[in-house]
Amino acid sequence: MSKIGSLKKKFFAGGLGLFSWLFLYSVRSFARMGEQLIDLPAMPASIPLDEWTVAAVDWLALNLDPFFEFIQMVLNSINDGLLAAIQWIPIFVVEVGGLQIRFPVWSLILFFLLWYLSGQITTGLLGLVTLWLAANFGLYIETTETFALTLTSALIAISLGIPSGILAGISDTVHNIIRPILDLMQTMPVFVYLIPAVIFFGMGAAPGAVATVIFAYPPSVRLTNLGIREVPQELVEAGEAFGCNYWQLLMKVQIPVARPSIMQGVNQSIMLALSMAVVAALIGAGGLGGEVVRGIQRMRVGQGFVAGLSVVFTAMILDRATANIGAREQ
Repeated sequence: MSKIGSLKKKFFAGGLGLFSWLFLYSVRSFARMGEQLIDLPAMPASIPLDEWTVAAVDWLALNLDPFFEFIQMVLNSINDGLLAAIQWIPIFVVEVGGLQIRFPVWSLILFFLLWYLSGQITTGLLGLVTLWLAANFGLYIETTETFALTLTSALIAISLGIPSGILAGISDTVHNIIRPILDLMQTMPVFVYLIPAVIFFGMGAAPGAVATVIFAYPPSVRLTNLGIREVPQELVEAGEAFGCNYWQLLMKVQIPVARPSIMQGVNQSIMLALSMAVVAALIGAGGLGGEVVRGIQRMRVGQGFVAGLSVVFTAMILDRATANIGAREQ
């Protein structure tokens, strides 16, 4: 038995060695094939989709220019109005030991607002401390600009997303039509949105808001749709038995039951709006994203880190506010 066992071990070792050699040989062969493929000349496109896209964008830019100017005016007006309202609240500066300590009144307002929304004083303290830190990092103006652009984009995305999600939830036809569109919007690289946005709306906050709305729109649609579809059929039948018409059934049964899922979609849309608002600094949207971009361009590690930390603070404030609204409503 011992001889048979030793033969099995030798057989196994030999087979393992042969397999390893074949594997390494195959890897080297594929690597050589890859080097040969790299040297191949570029192949012309059989379907010139890029040329068709350029032609379509040029046609839209030439023939729908008044429409895009109107959208740009509306977006800039909303963003500028929110920014003016936010920056109207004063910030006090006190000199302590040669250092200028800033006390934004907004931090105190956030304290009470988040405390009320969440019912937890620690959440209010989080808002107070994070905004106070951002102000004393010297990025108060940039933080308010990011807040304004995020709120502008998120409000538009949510106001479009929730009705679309309700329609998709009650209609299979709408669901089947909108699903591939949402897949395209969510899987397309975020930088691709910036190219047509600049062509149609120029540089500044408006193209950043458009790109952000496109990026933040899908979560509110998907989660609203999911919430409506997950309403128990027993509740729907009970509402119909009590004489609810179509509108009453939607407003008094389906939407209230689906509210936690809808609020989760609102939360996710706001978070995605913030992330895209930072990226939109590449096309002149400004805010904290502009500080991050300048830090990268000039290799200023400290500037980029502080701006990134302020983005984290902004995300924490927005996330805690909206997440706790959903929890409270539930």
